[in-house]
Amino acid sequence: MPIQPLLLLSAALFCVGIYGVVSRRNAVGILLSVELMMNAVNINLVGFAHYHASHVGQVFAVFSIALTVAEVVVGLALVILLARAKKDIAVDGAEALRG
Repeated sequence: MPIQPLLLLSAALFCVGIYGVVSRRNAVGILLSVELMMNAVNINLVGFAHYHASHVGQVFAVFSIALTVAEVVVGLALVILLARAKKDIAVDGAEALRG
């Protein structure tokens, strides 16, 4: 299987994720966009591992998924704190969480 379709899919997902991070004001939407970008990276890792007939990329993808889950837990905890403090989850009100 050629690697170009995987790279195009990964680039498209990454671009959609960047657009979501830049254009969203909602904290949950930004977290979902970051997840989309991480999935694009995982597709690259697995694609290159398949292309080079190695399992190293797949191992890195599994570790990356585990780190992404930890990131989501911390991000959602921050969203809950933001919602309790400001009754809104827009990132503009995130300064209320300081000191």
